[in-house]
Amino acid sequence: MTVIDTARGPVEYDQSGTGVPVVVLHGSPGGIDAAALMARILPADRVTSIVLSRPGYLGTPLDSGRTPDEQADLVIALLDTLGIDRAGVFTWSGSGPMGYRLAVRHPERIRALVAFAALSKPFVEPRPGLADRLMFDTGAGRRMVRTLVKYRPGDIVAGALSSESSLRGDELKAAVAAVMSDPAARSFVLDMTPTAFRDRTRRRGYDNDLAQFEAFGSLELAQVTTPTLVVQGTADTDVTPDHSEHAVEEIPGAELLNIAGGSHFALFAHPDAAAAQRRVVDFLTADMPG
Repeated sequence: MTVIDTARGPVEYDQSGTGVPVVVLHGSPGGIDAAALMARILPADRVTSIVLSRPGYLGTPLDSGRTPDEQADLVIALLDTLGIDRAGVFTWSGSGPMGYRLAVRHPERIRALVAFAALSKPFVEPRPGLADRLMFDTGAGRRMVRTLVKYRPGDIVAGALSSESSLRGDELKAAVAAVMSDPAARSFVLDMTPTAFRDRTRRRGYDNDLAQFEAFGSLELAQVTTPTLVVQGTADTDVTPDHSEHAVEEIPGAELLNIAGGSHFALFAHPDAAAAQRRVVDFLTADMPG
């Protein structure tokens, strides 16, 4: 991982693979480590993954871009610095506004957009409960989470799916069992958990994200001309399906891929994840008009 200076400010980034360039944008909280986990589904012989920390996370200072527009322009400045003319964009959750604005502001630079469970409308984050605050906001809680990841992984997976979906009872048990029996899915959920810590290395970015989510107004999605694939777990309670439905209604020609009964992790941890991932990779690497 490297911090590189661009015309819009420093960015922490990494680059790997030999195929079509794709910028991978993590959610909230997150960082380059979360983006790298997302990029696991992108085969290195077909995709050059460009992962980064969004402003306020880890090695990218918040001053590099606070608003979705500023953050979109920062990505273009990074591509300019790397000498990349056009790239795909793969966005998840809280990076949705940034990804959509990239397509609106820089259509000539974005060859394809995949938006998974991505915010498309103003959003107010519910106040976390006491247990969530203790586990993700305090040093003692974070140490406990790391211990559970190591020694009680099933509890972490169950907690993640329960908090990020409407699944309950037998449906939740079946979903947890499916993740625990799939090494890639299990690894994704467990490895992603520490990237959600709201510690001093991520707090500024997270607090800025929450402020921006309430304030950004219209993303002008009807102006998007970039080929767009929207992916959504139908049981997601974090970024609910209406965000994806809104995007598809507004963006001309956008496609919607629903993952039935899927949580906020559905693209990475669900019985149908492999098929959905193939669709995402094919979309990002397809020959696009222009």
